[in-house]
Amino acid sequence: MEEMSGIVADAVDHKGFPADKSKTGGWVSAALILVIEICERLSTMGIAVNLVTYLGGIMHLPSAESANIVTDFMGTSFLLCLLGGFLADSFLGRYMTITIFSVVQTLGTGMLAMSTALPQLRPPRCNPSAASAAHCECANGFQMGVLYLSLYLIALGTGGLKSSISGFGTDQFDDKDEREKAQMNHFFTRFFFFISTGTLLAVTVLVYIQDEVGRSWAYGICSISMMIAILLFLSGSKRYRYKKSSGSPIVHILQVIVAATKNRKLELPVDPTYLFEGSVGSPRIPHTHQFRFLDKAAMVVEGEHVKKLNGSTVINPWRICSVTRVEEVKMMVRLLPVWATTIMFWTTYAQMITFSVEQATTMERMIGGFQIPAGSLTVFFVGAILITLAFYDRAIMPLWKKWKGKPGFTDLQKIAIGLALSTMGMAVAAIAEMKRLSVVKAVGTATSGGNSTLPISVFVLIPQFFFVGAGEALIYTGQLDFFITRSPKGMKTMSTGLFLTTLSLGFFVSSFLVSIVKSVTARKGGPGWLADNINHGRLDYFYGLLAALSLANFVAYLVCAAWTKPQEHKGAAAEMDGIGLKGSTAGVDEKC
Repeated sequence: MEEMSGIVADAVDHKGFPADKSKTGGWVSAALILVIEICERLSTMGIAVNLVTYLGGIMHLPSAESANIVTDFMGTSFLLCLLGGFLADSFLGRYMTITIFSVVQTLGTGMLAMSTALPQLRPPRCNPSAASAAHCECANGFQMGVLYLSLYLIALGTGGLKSSISGFGTDQFDDKDEREKAQMNHFFTRFFFFISTGTLLAVTVLVYIQDEVGRSWAYGICSISMMIAILLFLSGSKRYRYKKSSGSPIVHILQVIVAATKNRKLELPVDPTYLFEGSVGSPRIPHTHQFRFLDKAAMVVEGEHVKKLNGSTVINPWRICSVTRVEEVKMMVRLLPVWATTIMFWTTYAQMITFSVEQATTMERMIGGFQIPAGSLTVFFVGAILITLAFYDRAIMPLWKKWKGKPGFTDLQKIAIGLALSTMGMAVAAIAEMKRLSVVKAVGTATSGGNSTLPISVFVLIPQFFFVGAGEALIYTGQLDFFITRSPKGMKTMSTGLFLTTLSLGFFVSSFLVSIVKSVTARKGGPGWLADNINHGRLDYFYGLLAALSLANFVAYLVCAAWTKPQEHKGAAAEMDGIGLKGSTAGVDEKC
């Protein structure tokens, strides 16, 4: 028995020998990996949540442009997870990927600290006698170039790290050992806790240092903390368990698409048993009748599906694929309707670290003698996440178990609730902005340049942070559950990357909407909805537009989710768990 032997069958140690359980893996190794994650969150979120105030207040960029720079930075960070995952699966392995990209992020934060410290890398301060921010000199091309280089080095580092940290952490536990399998479940909880802890430190301690001590000091702390984390991570090299990758799932998907395209003119056989299947004894997924075009990848074409290799004949995977490989691709395709309808949530999320922070800079933020940094207001966002998770774990789950006999909401139900909460969040944000603008009009700030603090409490913004934060707690866990449990075992990393692209595309959609709205509403020479100074614009209209789009997206999601229902499969074939999912061989019955 593997549990008694002390050897992990599918892992090796740093020397390439079978991993010994007593000397490798476990919580010590996992903890060293989690240190990297908490420092990554500290850097990325500490920069993102307060970057818009730096771009507007120091670099003197317009409001809409500042917001787009932040959302493009965050979107690129998550999009690069696909690159990091591809490199880890195909070439580098997770250990080397984490090492290389953590160094890249360290360089990025160090360069950002330098760019904020040197006067030559930022424009001169505004003339105090200027009546409007329009008289300020904006950053030039060289100054912005250095800033962009710093930000996108950080984005590259973040993408590489996020693609591998959770996977390498789970590699430290043997899922064939019941005790270690239970520990692995706890690892996911602690992984999310570390993400939240890093974010909490970022929006409180780090933002305070940025505003009150200096941004160069704050970013320098990020760089130094990453250096220390790298050294701690490397110190555990002899304790880690390393697992070999079975190849990039992106390549496997491309092979099916290419093979199906090459056979596009052929007629499919009436009986699917004539389609090609892999070697006897390998895990198989029964054939389904959806997306029949992809079945053409499994058609046997005499003399064209083999190639010579060292004198022997082997299957050419770019010419013919097994039914199981085709079905794996079909399972990924079935994820796409839900994938597409969750992007909008992250578009609303983007407003919490851009325009909501700008709103906070204009409002009364004093508590006693202490002024809350505008970027730190997102602590209510993080607090909403933690409160929602705790309430769900301690109250909802036990009640649902008692009432429905199920341990909480399904993944699709969680996503639905998250989308509904974000829609309400945008509606509430529109109302709060209407109230803020009414104060602007009453005190005449709009005509005096908008540099004074408005007599309205910043806590008016708390409801929008709470609704969207509570929505993230449910939609993030729901998406992660959906994409992992409904994908084939060999494509878990790919499906996680697909999930993270919803975050990326949400930020990019936000940038696109901001650009379109600014262009359309400012056509007649007026400031438009998204003016350079938000006191001159109608941000409430923009929030209202997002609320309407979110509502339409929510309806579309409900339609797709209604058709995304797991089916029960009978027969021995359906009981096979070779892909790690009993009953998921035919996936779902979707018509979206």
